[in-house]
Amino acid sequence: RIEVSDRGVGIPRENLGRLFEPFFTTKPPGEGTGLGLSVSWGIVREHGGWITVESQELEGSTFAVVLPFAPPLEPA
Repeated sequence: RIEVSDRGVGIPRENLGRLFEPFFTTKPPGEGTGLGLSVSWGIVREHGGWITVESQELEGSTFAVVLPFAPPLEPA
């Protein structure tokens, strides 16, 4: 489990359910494609994990990436 937190403006409640949708962005045209979280979610899911988000407006957000445990690979 890896967590990243900030003390920024937070994410409005109405946007939380859309964060991982491809091309969803709140930025003005030309300032973001809305693919970053969607691609990240896909990579984490392909490895058997998940991402959670907790956010409070005007207080910040915490994203957690959870990946399953795997034994170390043996050297080739």
